[in-house]
Parts: sequence; structure tokens; C-alpha cells
Amino acid sequence: MIEINGKTNILGVIGDPIEHTLSPVIHNTLCELIGINAAYLPVHVVSGTSDAGESNISVAVKGLYASGVKGLNVTVPYKQDVMESLVEIDDLAKKIGAVNTLVLSKNGKGYKGYNTDMPGLRRALETKGVELSGKKVVIIGAGGAARAVCVMLESAGAEKIYLLNRTKEKAEKIAEEINIVVPLSLDEYKDIPDDKYIFFQCTSFGLKPGDGLVIDDDDFYRMAEYGYDLIYNPAVTPFLAKLSELGIKNDNGLSMLLYQGVIAFEYWFDLKVPGDYAKLTYAKLCQKLYGENIVLVGYMGSGKSTVGKALAEARGMNFLDLDEYIVEREGKSINQIFAEVGEQGFRDSESFSIDSLKYLSNTVISTGGGAVIRQSNRRMLKECGTVYYLSADVDTIYDRVKDDDQRPLLNGLSETEKKSKIADMLKARSQYYESAADITISTSNKTIEEILHDFEICDEL
Repeated sequence: MIEINGKTNILGVIGDPIEHTLSPVIHNTLCELIGINAAYLPVHVVSGTSDAGESNISVAVKGLYASGVKGLNVTVPYKQDVMESLVEIDDLAKKIGAVNTLVLSKNGKGYKGYNTDMPGLRRALETKGVELSGKKVVIIGAGGAARAVCVMLESAGAEKIYLLNRTKEKAEKIAEEINIVVPLSLDEYKDIPDDKYIFFQCTSFGLKPGDGLVIDDDDFYRMAEYGYDLIYNPAVTPFLAKLSELGIKNDNGLSMLLYQGVIAFEYWFDLKVPGDYAKLTYAKLCQKLYGENIVLVGYMGSGKSTVGKALAEARGMNFLDLDEYIVEREGKSINQIFAEVGEQGFRDSESFSIDSLKYLSNTVISTGGGAVIRQSNRRMLKECGTVYYLSADVDTIYDRVKDDDQRPLLNGLSETEKKSKIADMLKARSQYYESAADITISTSNKTIEEILHDFEICDEL
């Protein structure tokens, strides 16, 4: 956490409304990761004019500059209006006709405006290995967002853009500006030559529950080699669901939101954000928007997998069993890993796997019994989400694992020896479970329903 002091740089985003902005997640995470003494805040600028007749956005920009604010993002409804208050505007922003990032001008007299939305989209696609140069594209929609995508595609060297819109005239206006655009009405989609295309969904269809597809024809979507929907909430729109159903790779607009912020950050501080930091920031965005993770720790037989699956189903979350994840990654069973590299080698593989969990969101994670032994693992698990210690007594654990031959630390032992081993290991590990956990829930002699009820009680506290 960055300590706020007299040397802290101030950054922010201006808009109306501004309450639901995700930009602070991006920039405050990057500041913390990189170690920059700066704080990013939302600034609500009410639409209208001052008593002197000057627009509120103009008053705000001048005041924030005079206050020493290092950099700003701009969101609706000010991306066009803010341009009148700037001392310089980047050429791409001029062509798009909108500014979303303000950077201190080198002439020391105000802010220079940039548009990082489309460079952000382009970088998001590049990170997925999507090449735009020489490609043919289909865009659904012909509003301001679609026009900006067309400008970006032209600068990226795309060969041709088929622009579909309910009102063909709007597509024709964009085609007058950008000569690689072929305007079509929605019902002319069959006129697009059979080929492979990059698809962009640039309408508002998918924002509301019950929204369907703009064009409902599987043969149309089969022409996509990749699809991108500028909507990011909900995470899966009808457009993206259709592409996934057809086995076509796709993504939503959250990656564009991430990288437009990353590029703005790079302008403000004249640096290059490392790829790993961008991925970590994306994970924070996903957790904020789509749901944080729940991490279950505890000794073998405490119920982590069984409870985890039931909890994930009850809450509409994903489920990941860490041991199963390790088995899949290594291509070997837990017993094989122990036999080949011993417990120390298995713990190394476990730590490597735990480190990758930070990229998950909305997931219930069931860990192995020894995952908390290493201090570094306990720290990483806390960073993944809320950690619950599922505790159980020796007899309960024994009853649950006595017939399980996939427990290498208990294999070959008699009943008495197993109970003694369980008791000794519980005594040795309990301090680690308690240290790792935010909340403890007992599973001894409880049904799944009773344990899930305990989770609900914890949520209410």
C-alpha cells in the first residue's frame, strides 16, 4: 500500500456519473506494483455551466491543472467537450474525435489530450496473438465506438472492413471517411464473401438481460476466426456465447479497458508497464467486476473438495482443486510425484501452481493439506482471496480418508498408526492453517448443508 504524503502525485478520472468507474483499480494497482508514490481518484464533474457561463468541464480541467494533478482520464460525457480545454491534442485523438487521457504538456501551460482506447484495444488483441495487418474484418454497429475501431483498424493495416448496421446511412458516413470500409445494412450480411474475418461487436446488444443476437445465423458467425465484444459486463454476451459454442476464440472489452489504462499510465510516468504487472492488474479487475475468490485450507479430509464444489455450485462460482490442477500440469498422479521427487519436489510444484492462482476470479479454490506450510504460500493464498480454514477433529478426518489410497503420507499405515499420524500432523500444522486463514469453520460431524449455512453466517458478520 502506497503511503500518502506531501510528495504523492495525484491522478484521477473525470466524468458524470463516476461512481462505478473501475479505473482506480487499474492505476492504484499499478502504482503499488511498480512502487510509484501516486494516488488515483474519481472526480465527479457535474454537467452544466458555471455562473460565468463557462462549462463545468473547462472549469474542472483548469482547476485540476492548477492544483498540480499529474494526469487524468476522461469518461462520458466529456470525451469530446474536454478537447476545448486542452493546449495540445494528439493526431490520433483528433482523427477519432475524442480524448480519454490528459498528460501534462511539455510547454507547461496545460494538458495534452490523447485517446488510449483504440491503442488499448490494439494492444489487448496483440497480447492474444491476434494480428490485424492485412486482415479482413466484420464490425457489427456503426456508432461512435465502431467508427473509432475502424480508425484503429485502418492505422493497423487491415485490408477491408465490412460495416453492418441497422441504419445503413450511418455506416455509409463512416465509409466516406475511411476508404477500406464497405457499408452494409444488417439484412445484407449474406453479401459478405465467404472467408475468414476478425469480428467486432460494437452495439449495446448484450448489456440487458434477455438481449439476443443482432444477426441470428450460425453460418455468419462461422466466418469469424476471432471475435471481440466491446461490452465487458456481463462477461459473456450472446455474441461471445455464440462464438464459444462454435469453438471460435473470443474476448470481451475488459482487456481493452485494462490496456487503455496501462497506456495512459505509461504516458504519465514515461515508462513501460511489464506484462506480468498488466496481467496482475487484469486479475484485480476481474475479481472486482466478476467476483473475488474463496480459498479453502485445512488438513486432508477436512472437506475442502466436497465443500468447495458444493459452495461453487450454490454461489454460481468456478471450482478449482489445487491437487488436480498440479496433476494435470505435471501429467502425473500425486503418488507418482512423491515417488519421483519426494515431498520437497511436490511442494515446489505446489508453490509454482499457487502463484498462478492470482489470475483467477470468482473461483472457489480447494488447496492440499500441506499448502500452507511455506510462508510464501500463505502470503500468496491471502492475495488470491478470502481464506477459510476448514477444521475437523481426528476421528472425523480418519473416517473420511481411511479408505483413500491417494494419500501418500498415510499409505501403508495401520488404523492406529493413521490416527496417530493425523493427530501429530494436525498439531504441527494447525498454527499454519490459523495463520493463513481469515475465517475458521468447523466441519466435524456436519452435513454439507450445515457447513454451507456456516458460510452464509460468516458472510453476514
